[in-house]
Amino acid sequence: MTSAHRRPAIAGLGMTAMGKVYGKTALQFAAEASRLAITDAGLELADVDGLLISSGLGQGLGLNLQVELGMTDLKVLTYMQAYGSTAGQMVQYAAMAVQSGMAETIVCVWADDPLKENRGAGASYAGAGALPTGWRGITASSGIVSANTMYALAARRHMQTYGTTQDAFGAIAVAQRDWAVLNPLAQMREPLTLEDYHASRWISEPFHLLDCCLVSNGGIAVVVTTEERAVALAQPAVSVLGWGQGHPGLSGERNDDFGLITGAAISGPTALRMADTTLDEIDVVELYDCYTYTALVTLEDYGFCAKGEGGPFVSEPGMIGPNGTLKVNTGGGELSSYYMWGMTPLSEAIIQARGQAGARQVEKHDRVLVSGNGGVLDHHSTLILGTV
Repeated sequence: MTSAHRRPAIAGLGMTAMGKVYGKTALQFAAEASRLAITDAGLELADVDGLLISSGLGQGLGLNLQVELGMTDLKVLTYMQAYGSTAGQMVQYAAMAVQSGMAETIVCVWADDPLKENRGAGASYAGAGALPTGWRGITASSGIVSANTMYALAARRHMQTYGTTQDAFGAIAVAQRDWAVLNPLAQMREPLTLEDYHASRWISEPFHLLDCCLVSNGGIAVVVTTEERAVALAQPAVSVLGWGQGHPGLSGERNDDFGLITGAAISGPTALRMADTTLDEIDVVELYDCYTYTALVTLEDYGFCAKGEGGPFVSEPGMIGPNGTLKVNTGGGELSSYYMWGMTPLSEAIIQARGQAGARQVEKHDRVLVSGNGGVLDHHSTLILGTV
């Protein structure tokens, strides 16, 4: 059994400039974010003995970050990739390493540089990897060629099964923009109405432009250490109370649950049990929202509303916005704030748990749920964070 003084906590957060930031590689963003997180914690580079690394779909960031940072004699080092669920998983593995005594202080970092000058954001992830072959080639010949089209199919399935409406998706986009207006780090801070949402151009029906997440350059890193050490450092310590993962393993297969149930239904209860808490004790919810639909189905799978009731739930006036009952994606999420894959919900969760969110700060923030989603609903991670 892990002794009390080995309980894991997040002690540092480092965030580079994010969005349309050019002239730096993913490796440089990662190095900058790591240094910022270490400094934020009040530590020195030499105090770190573990490094967990992840990135987008580019090839420029990997184990070479250790050399870039000048780190030596690390006790933990690896590169991880489970797409948008990776940030949560990195914290989970760092927490286990700290609990076991394998390492004392671990940096978890994600960075990417998909945006290029004079090229549209829509082209940022286009052409990643080889041309599809086999079954993937068949689906590609039908026009299913991107995450947009796959998630659109999932959303349409939910709409046809449960009567979910376009207005429900729009309610999420509007609520998260209301939060982003309060966030100086957000890329999109212009107020948004439901009419604005419906007027935005189609991307892949039923998705409008405003159903889809941003594309951003930048990097974010966090420092995980023991709670005992964290409380003596520069920032308010954020406890890592519970965690879980869920991997349905049905990618590309025909199955009755596609678009209806995700791995959050597995990872959520696991994390809550470990944290010895329940949904009614969760004060803040930070969800992976690559699309409005993803946020909706994840709320269902965690149990904040019944399966199939996500549409009416998010559409209820005052439910998920800044003045709402459930505080969801309080920085604006990936739809309106910044797109750092799973580091987007994680970073905002840390800021809220520390009580450092300024105008958007949630008054009660003792328990924060963080969700990560990767692939096309293929990989999920959940964290329960808390104040010390």
